[in-house]
Amino acid sequence: MSNPATISSNVALDAVRSDVKLAQPTGPRPKPFFTPRRIVLYSILFVACLYYLFPLYVMVMTSFKTMPDIRFGNIFAPPREFTTDGWVKAWTSACTGLTCQGLSPGFWNSVKILIPSVIVSTSVAAVNGYALVNWKFRGSEIFFAILIFGSFIPYQVMLYPLVMITRDLGIFGTIPGIILVHTIFGMPILTLLFRNYFASLPVELFKAARVDGAGFWRIFFEIMLPMSLPIIVVALILQVTGIWNDFLFGVVFAGTQNYPMTVQLNNIVNSAQGTPEYNVNMAATMLTGLVPLIVYFVSGRLFVRGVAAGAVKG
Repeated sequence: MSNPATISSNVALDAVRSDVKLAQPTGPRPKPFFTPRRIVLYSILFVACLYYLFPLYVMVMTSFKTMPDIRFGNIFAPPREFTTDGWVKAWTSACTGLTCQGLSPGFWNSVKILIPSVIVSTSVAAVNGYALVNWKFRGSEIFFAILIFGSFIPYQVMLYPLVMITRDLGIFGTIPGIILVHTIFGMPILTLLFRNYFASLPVELFKAARVDGAGFWRIFFEIMLPMSLPIIVVALILQVTGIWNDFLFGVVFAGTQNYPMTVQLNNIVNSAQGTPEYNVNMAATMLTGLVPLIVYFVSGRLFVRGVAAGAVKG
């Protein structure tokens, strides 16, 4: 027979061993932070950031320098004498050809072109995408294919026909004319985005609304549109950046009295009057690119969400 004391000691030892096993760490061993893969990845990202941010640094520093500082100083050095004269002149009195009113007229022209173009093109594309997904008609797929084909046509191919059309309509060289052009060229890609986004929504919502007697517009405004904030933000960012940064349509269709900010910037930089004022040129460039940067930084997170939600479905 076994000794009771021995049995109790063995039980106690087994209990201690089990406690020791439970106290030991379990699961996979944590990886070190500085792995070769992470070092390579962060090194590439760091070099890419320097590549894109370094020209921005030079532009900002140069815009706050005086002309003697630019001529005799180092282009990469910060300004010895900090001044905003370049910014003030770029906005109010820089010459854009025969007139010397700065970028301010071009800014307001760009605003007058941008707001209606974005609203009209986004609204039309949203209705098109909704109709192509939920209200299919005979030939809808062919219509969609033709519409998407239009987004791959180079702008230069369509310039002369659009000039003739806007001339015959009596809107060539006017704000409505360039709004029409931006709406036409923005509609194909925006329709694709809205179609794919609406295709990713549960079709049961549409069917339930139809059973309850809701029609085309009621379903669109009360069900589909409130759920479309991410893709609307994507459309707004694409249109704002595309229309604001546009030069070709502005110089062809806007007319000399309605030149947008990008055309005015080109006239300032390429002006042949006197010595080039690099601080004014850099300040004008920064002012021109400020609006798209603000729009993207304010709504960039929603932009990524919307693209991920509507890019590969349908």
